[in-house]
Amino acid sequence: MANNKVKVYIYTRVSTSMQVDGYSLDAQKGRIYQYANAFNYLIAGEYEDAGKSGKNIGGRPEFSKMLEDIETNKDGVSYVLVFKLSRFGRNAADVLSSLQRMQDYNVNLICVEDGIDSSKDAGKLMISVLSAVSEIERENILVQTMEGRKQKAREGKWNGGFAPYGYKLVNGKLEVEETEAEAVRIIFNKYVNTSMGANGIAKYLEQNGIKKIERQNGNSPLFSAHLVRQILANPVYVGKIAYGRRSNQKVTGTRDKFHIVKQNDYMVFDGIHTAIVDLDTWEQAQDKLIEQAKLYEHVNKGKDEKIHLLSGLLRCPICNSGMYGNKSVKRKKDGSHYKDYYYYGCKHRIPVRGNKCTFNKQLAEDTLDDAVAEIISKLISNPKFAKIMQEKINIKTDTAEVEKEIAVLQKQLGQYIGTKRSLENQIDTLDYDDKHYDRKLSDLQDRLDKQYDKIDDIETSLKDCKSRKKSIEAEILTSQNIYNTLICFNKLYGIMEDYDKRDLLTTLIKEINVFEKEQTNGQWLKSIVFKLPIISDSMEISLDNDTHVECVVRLERR
Repeated sequence: MANNKVKVYIYTRVSTSMQVDGYSLDAQKGRIYQYANAFNYLIAGEYEDAGKSGKNIGGRPEFSKMLEDIETNKDGVSYVLVFKLSRFGRNAADVLSSLQRMQDYNVNLICVEDGIDSSKDAGKLMISVLSAVSEIERENILVQTMEGRKQKAREGKWNGGFAPYGYKLVNGKLEVEETEAEAVRIIFNKYVNTSMGANGIAKYLEQNGIKKIERQNGNSPLFSAHLVRQILANPVYVGKIAYGRRSNQKVTGTRDKFHIVKQNDYMVFDGIHTAIVDLDTWEQAQDKLIEQAKLYEHVNKGKDEKIHLLSGLLRCPICNSGMYGNKSVKRKKDGSHYKDYYYYGCKHRIPVRGNKCTFNKQLAEDTLDDAVAEIISKLISNPKFAKIMQEKINIKTDTAEVEKEIAVLQKQLGQYIGTKRSLENQIDTLDYDDKHYDRKLSDLQDRLDKQYDKIDDIETSLKDCKSRKKSIEAEILTSQNIYNTLICFNKLYGIMEDYDKRDLLTTLIKEINVFEKEQTNGQWLKSIVFKLPIISDSMEISLDNDTHVECVVRLERR
């Protein structure tokens, strides 16, 4: 009987829509079906990641869904069948950790083409060896790909990606796009022959109606200062092809996360394309870029770089955009020498890329930083706040009801899937010569369609229940963690380094609002929204007991 068969899942993957290693998705499935039939396995589910890389499981939704179904015992399977181990994964650590997750639920892996069964004594050892080999193979492919790109650069050819602004790709070759190139020439001319910097050039282009032509790698009609700098620094505009200007480097402390890092030393080759600017103009632009970079580093960098505690948390009272910390140098009142002045300002107070804001106030950092610290200190000593938080912490987390609901839904889902398979078998075994064949087929098809609707509804309900369970479990822990942090605030904040203070404030606070005008007592702070779950109460806390100026503390509803 079919019910006595060993149930299995099958998983297939290719890195692109094209076939890989000589086997398309259909070819992989065909080979797995043959194997399943030979051993009398019942295929309970199929999972397919088309066009997904095997370097990690994060980018493979079907693979992740399969593991979740195994952990919930959705179909009671005993094995996962894959064509080859490389289709299961190419990262050794991911392969072994995923296999361990499966085996924790008594589910093993069979690699049909490799002849590996993880339930056998030697199976897991073979998987360890082959997954390491597969990872090395993936890295070798990457190296070969990069060598191919480097060779194209040596030959002066464009080696992939969208054409830089000012050029178009014709049969893989860069050709000057005159409708864009004129703006590039203006950028270099203004940068070299005037005192304008990147911000000034961006504003000049906007004010003179010179707009950026929208294309696939940039939809904004305005030139940003960032794009201007990119254009000025790109050797492509002087007829060169650069290789290695940016490196994809692993983020320290992670296994699969990478970030782009700009390189100071890189290779430059003569390109086969036409230059937009001459060599002399290009070199003058590079000299100015270097000088401006040194000036910026001198003013803003170094061991004593200022950490702006409330950057991004403060909201502009006019446009509601983030306000960010900045520095200016001002002469002391006695005129003797200059001093650094740190302030918060709206990021749109200087008109860039068409975003303009009329709030041009410079709010002293020390004043606002101290006011926020005072509010938090008063908040935790407020009896009303302490009572509300303690009530929430004392609530017991009870997931029993939702767990019962999940169990009922999973049982129903299994029944619906069983009925679906029965209907499919009936359709497959219909006698084509039966005079009622068409009517029977139509009836069975209608019932099958309704069964699919039921399965969809149950799966949606099951997903909602699982999310509800996670929320219940996380809710009380989140409240307690935040409260425990707050009650230690007065002891810790005064001795913390600025970067620790910044981390603490961004953990506790969602946003800070300020008044449009300074209040009569000198206060700018209007309200603070804290990241405190469940609680919806608001409290007024005095910033100045003499004049009774209040700051409303709002607690975000989650």
